[in-house]
Amino acid sequence: MKGLILSRRMRIILIALFIFGLIVFIPMRVALGLAQLDRLGLAAREIRGSVWSGRIDQLMLGEMPMGSVRAGLSPVSLLVGRARFDIARHRGQPDDIQGALTVGLDRIGIDDVTGSVPLGRTFAPLPVSGLMMEDVSGYYRGDVCGHAEGRVRARMATQIAGLNLSQGLSGTVACDGDSLLLPLVSQSGMEKINLRIWRSGRYIAEMRVETADPALAGTLGQAGFATVGNAYVLKVEGTL
Repeated sequence: MKGLILSRRMRIILIALFIFGLIVFIPMRVALGLAQLDRLGLAAREIRGSVWSGRIDQLMLGEMPMGSVRAGLSPVSLLVGRARFDIARHRGQPDDIQGALTVGLDRIGIDDVTGSVPLGRTFAPLPVSGLMMEDVSGYYRGDVCGHAEGRVRARMATQIAGLNLSQGLSGTVACDGDSLLLPLVSQSGMEKINLRIWRSGRYIAEMRVETADPALAGTLGQAGFATVGNAYVLKVEGTL
């Protein structure tokens, strides 16, 4: 009987060690798949390393290229029922970034993101080339925006004659009904961009310029802006 008890104890210990080994050595690629972060549009050229210390090469969130980053699962977040994958790139370059991708039973989104996100032609013909984020967090609860905070500054891909957009447009991220809203305003207040993103990845980006200058109005018209009241509006819709 004593030998049988020891055998059972040994089996329990071996099973516990096996489960512990799975958790400790599970590949980052497998962990990201289990977390279903593809619901954020996550894709990558290659994912290497363990769940605690891995590397994601050419990370993409939808159509937004995030570059190559180090990644690791936060054990603390698991205690509250969430999988938080911290990502970081620290090379002393303008494209440095840090933050997290988080998924749980009640949420999916990003946390504490600071750094540069290049956009390329994601919102073309809207002339926005990238976003500078400062402690940006935002998540969806089901299909509804559950929370959003942090500041964003949009860099412009091209300058429009008659507009001073060298400092970009900035604003604070917020929830607007079902969508996550980036309400961005220039220093003069004449130029505004409202970018709305839904849980599905659908977005509407609208740039609005208020002016009574006929020369600028002509330039905006040639750039694809339409007249709406006393303003000129360029609207783009798509899916990230």
